[in-house]
Amino acid sequence: MTILITIAIYFGILLLISNLTGKSGNDAFFRGNRQSPWQLVAFGMIGASLSGVTFISVPGMVNAIDMTYMQMCMGFFFGYIAVAFVLLPLYYKHGLTSIYSYLDTRFGTESRITGASFFILSKLTGAAARLYLVCLILQQFVFDTLGIPYFATVIATLLLIWLYTRRSGIRTLVWTDSLQTFCLILALILILYKTISMLGMNVGDTFSAIWHDSHSRIFEFSDWSSKQHFVKQFFSGIFIVIVMTGLDQDMMQKNLTCKNLRDAQKDMCSYGILFMPVNFLFLSLGILMTMLYAKTGTPLPASGDSLLPNFIVSGRMGQTVLVLFTIGIIASAFSSADSAMTALTTSFCIDILDVENKDKRFYLHRERIRKTVHICMMVIFVAFILAFKSIGSTSVIDAIYVIASYTYGPLLGLFAFGMTTRRLPRGRFVPLIAILSPIVCYAIDSFTLNATGYKFGYEMLMFNGMLTYAGLWMVSKKRTLA
Repeated sequence: MTILITIAIYFGILLLISNLTGKSGNDAFFRGNRQSPWQLVAFGMIGASLSGVTFISVPGMVNAIDMTYMQMCMGFFFGYIAVAFVLLPLYYKHGLTSIYSYLDTRFGTESRITGASFFILSKLTGAAARLYLVCLILQQFVFDTLGIPYFATVIATLLLIWLYTRRSGIRTLVWTDSLQTFCLILALILILYKTISMLGMNVGDTFSAIWHDSHSRIFEFSDWSSKQHFVKQFFSGIFIVIVMTGLDQDMMQKNLTCKNLRDAQKDMCSYGILFMPVNFLFLSLGILMTMLYAKTGTPLPASGDSLLPNFIVSGRMGQTVLVLFTIGIIASAFSSADSAMTALTTSFCIDILDVENKDKRFYLHRERIRKTVHICMMVIFVAFILAFKSIGSTSVIDAIYVIASYTYGPLLGLFAFGMTTRRLPRGRFVPLIAILSPIVCYAIDSFTLNATGYKFGYEMLMFNGMLTYAGLWMVSKKRTLA
C-alpha cells in the first residue's frame, strides 16, 4: 500500500507540472520553443541517462565485475566533450529539430530514413529494456500480491507517461526530468546514509571499508581477453556516449531546446562532469549493500539486479527507505521512458513522415498526426516491453550496451562518413550497407569466439561503425559540396 500511495502522489506532481508548463503545438512538443534554461537541461539529463536500470543494476555489478564499470564512466566524460564541441555545433549550424535531418542534407532522403529507422529500433529496444526491469520489480513486490497481471502493470505505466507528455512533449520533459533527477539523487543519498548507519560506520570508516574491499578494484590491465580490460572499457565508453547521446535524438532533443549553441555546450559539459561521481556512488552502494548482507547473515541473491531491491522491499531498512527506493526507481524509469516516447514521436513525424515539408493541406493536420503517432508509439512500447520480458536477461544494463553495439554502429558510420569526407554514396545502397554491417559483425563475433575463444565486448560498436564507413566508401564517389 505504501508503494501505491507513493506512486499516486508522485504521478500527481508530474501531472501538475505538465499542466503548468504545457503549451499546445508541435513547436512546443518538438523543440520546447527553444527557450529551455541550460542548467535545467543539464540537471534533468542525469536522470534521463541513469534510468531505473542504473538504480537497480549498477549496485549489483560489483559482485560480478567489481568497480570496473568506472573505466567506462571515465570514457563517458571524454565522449561528452566530443559531443559538445563536434556534434552540437553541427546541429545548431543547420537549425535541426531531428538530428537525422543532417543525413538528408548531406546524403539524401534514403540516408535520413535509414538513420531514423536505426534510431527508432535502438531506442525502442533500449528504453523497453530499461522500463521492463522497473516494471518487473514493481510487479514482483507490489502488483503480484494484488493479483494484477504483468501486462496490466506495463500498460498502466505507459498510460501514465503518455498523459503528462501528450500535450507539450519536450517542453514539459525539461521540467519533469529535473524533478525526477532530484528525486533520484535524493533517494540515492538517503539510502546510502541508511545503509552506512545500519553498518555502524561513520564517513571515515565508510571510505576505508570501500577502499579495502575486495570488490573496490577499478582498473583491469592484465587480461586482454576480458570485456573489462581498461582499453576496451575506456574507448567503448567514449563511443557509447557519442552514439547513445550525440547520435541519439532522445538525448539531443533536450539539448536542442536551449536558446543557443553556447548554452547547449555548457549544459553538456556540466552534465558530463556530474555523471561520473553519481555512478561512483551507485557502485559504492553496491559494496556497502554486500557488507550489509554479510552482517545480517542474508544470502546474496543469484541476480545482481536483485541486490538492492530484495533487501529494501523486505522491510529491514524501514518504510522511509522503501518510499525513497520507490521514488528513485519510478523517477528514473519515467525520466528515461517519457523522453524516449517523445523523441520517437518526433523522429517518426519529421524523418519518416516528413510532416514539416509536406503540402499545405498535410501541413495543416500535422498536430493531429503527431498526436496519433504519439499514441501508436505508446502501444509499440508496450509490445516491446512484453517481448523483452519473454526473452529475459541476467543483467539488463549489459544487454542494453550489447544491443547498442549492433544498432548504433551504422549511425556512427553514417555520421562519421558525412563529417570526415566529401564523398557521396549512392543512395539506394545506404540502407543495404546499414543492415549488412551488424549482420557481418555478428558473424565475425561468432567465428572469432569459436576459433580463438575471444569474445567481443562493447568494442564491437567501433568495429561496426568502421565497417559501415568502409561500405559507404566503396559505394561512393567524389563530389564537391555546395
